[in-house]
Amino acid sequence: MRAELTVAVLRETAPGERRVALVPEGVRALTDAGARVLVENAAGELAHHPDSSYTEAGAEVVPRETALAQAGILLVLHCPLPTGLRKGQVLIGLLAGADLPALAERGVTAIGLEGLPRKLSRAQSMDALSSQDNVAGYKAVLVAAQVYPRYLPMLITAAGTAPPARVLVLGVGVAGLQAIGTARRLGAVVTAYDIRPETAEEVRSLGASFLELATAIAGSGQGGYARALTAEEEQAQRHELDAHIARHDIVITTARVPGRKPPLLVTEQAVKAMVSGSVVVDLAAGPLGGNVELSEPGVTRVTENGVTVIGAEGLAATVPSAASAAYSRNLLALLRHLLHEGEPRIDLTDEIQAGVVRTHDGRETGA
Repeated sequence: MRAELTVAVLRETAPGERRVALVPEGVRALTDAGARVLVENAAGELAHHPDSSYTEAGAEVVPRETALAQAGILLVLHCPLPTGLRKGQVLIGLLAGADLPALAERGVTAIGLEGLPRKLSRAQSMDALSSQDNVAGYKAVLVAAQVYPRYLPMLITAAGTAPPARVLVLGVGVAGLQAIGTARRLGAVVTAYDIRPETAEEVRSLGASFLELATAIAGSGQGGYARALTAEEEQAQRHELDAHIARHDIVITTARVPGRKPPLLVTEQAVKAMVSGSVVVDLAAGPLGGNVELSEPGVTRVTENGVTVIGAEGLAATVPSAASAAYSRNLLALLRHLLHEGEPRIDLTDEIQAGVVRTHDGRETGA
C-alpha cells in the first residue's frame, strides 16, 4: 500500500446512529500498511472511541471538510449527501437509499456492502449485513427481556416455581439464529420457524424446537435468503401461525427479503390473542414495512390487551462498540480485496466487485 493513499472515516449523522465505520484497531492496520488515515472530529465518540484513541493509533483527526477534500477513499456506515464528494473518490458503506444517480453524476465510485454475494466463502469476512444482524439479534432478546414482566429462565425458589418464558423466533437468518442462541442462554424455551426447511437443523443444533406447519411452504431463495411468497402462500402461513403465536410470551421477527417489503407474519388478530404482558419485537420494521402488522419503526406501543409491540429499527446502533468493531473488520477485508499496489482497482468481472460496486465511471453499474 503506497503512502499517498488517504483513507477518511466520516462521522455518522443519521438520527440515533452511534456506530463508526472504522475503530482504532482498524486504523492501525491501515497505517501499518502505509496508508494515511483521516478521522473526522468526534467520529467514534458515541461508540466509545474518543479522538485521542485514533491519534494514538496513527490517524489524523480533522474537520469534515478536510476529510472530504483530501481522502481518496471514504468509509461510512450510511451514505452522506453527495455535497462535498468529488470525482474519483471511492465511497464505501451501506448504501441502501443512497442517491445513486447523483453519486454517478459526480464521478464517485460508490461501493455498497449490502450487495455482497454472501454465499461466497471468500466474501464472508466482508459481510457487513451479517455482522450487524448478529448484533441486532442479540440485542432483540435483551430488549424483549427488559419489558417482559416475568422471568426468562425457570426459577425454583422458596416462594414457588416460576416457569420459563416461551419465545418464538420467526425467521432463521443470522439475526434469528443469534436471537435463538441468546434466548436459550438466558434460560427461555425457544421455538423457531422459517419457510426454508434447511434451517430446521440449525435451529435444533442451538437447542431450540423447529415449528412445523401443516401448510408446509418451501421458500428457499437466491443467495441464502428466503424467497418472496405469493399472496396465497402468505395468507396460508399467517392463518396457521396465528394460533402458535398466541401460545408464546415473546415473539421476535427477523424475516426480510432484500429490496422488498418484509412479509407480514404477525397480524393484529394474532397480537390480540396473546396474553397480557407478552412482547413482540419486530427486527424487520423499517421504511418498507415490517413483519408485524402493528409495528412502526422506532416506536414501542402497548395494545389494549397489554401486549408490548416494539418496532426495533436500527438495533445494531444501540450496541455501538461491538457493532463498530465488527463493521470495521468487514471494511478492512473488503479494502484488502479492492486494493492492488496501494490503489483501488475496480474490476466488474470480479464476482465480489460486481455485487458491491454501485456507481463507477460516471454511471450506475446495475449491481
